[in-house]
Amino acid sequence: MAGNSTPIYSKVADWQWINSITTANTTKDLTAGTSYLVFTADATNGGYVKKLRIRHTGANASATVLRVFINNGSAINVSTNNSLFDEIGIAANATVSETGASTNYELPINEALPPGYKIYVTIGTAISGGLAVTAVAGKY
Repeated sequence: MAGNSTPIYSKVADWQWINSITTANTTKDLTAGTSYLVFTADATNGGYVKKLRIRHTGANASATVLRVFINNGSAINVSTNNSLFDEIGIAANATVSETGASTNYELPINEALPPGYKIYVTIGTAISGGLAVTAVAGKY
């Protein structure tokens, strides 16, 4: 059977997000602790995730690491359903200002996800002000 030689493009934009990420999770396989669902691919055709954008939503005195997991659409408490895809260090943001912007982080994903696959995130240390993570994606 020949592979598809015609490129495919997203049919419609599919931005999904989670706000107020504050609780730490030190597991490296997503099987326990607090995890945050950021993106779910279309159940029929899947989707394409271009990147994740990460922003402070309040003052965070501590630095942390954001871990990104790909889940196959099944239970997250089973380690074989999850893959630690990437990590990004997030610096502390001690103050929130009305005159200066906080740091913006972008983590490229650039991957097509099969139908029903999901992206979860965790953070390594608890933070008080929280993070917002937005998936910039598209549905097939």
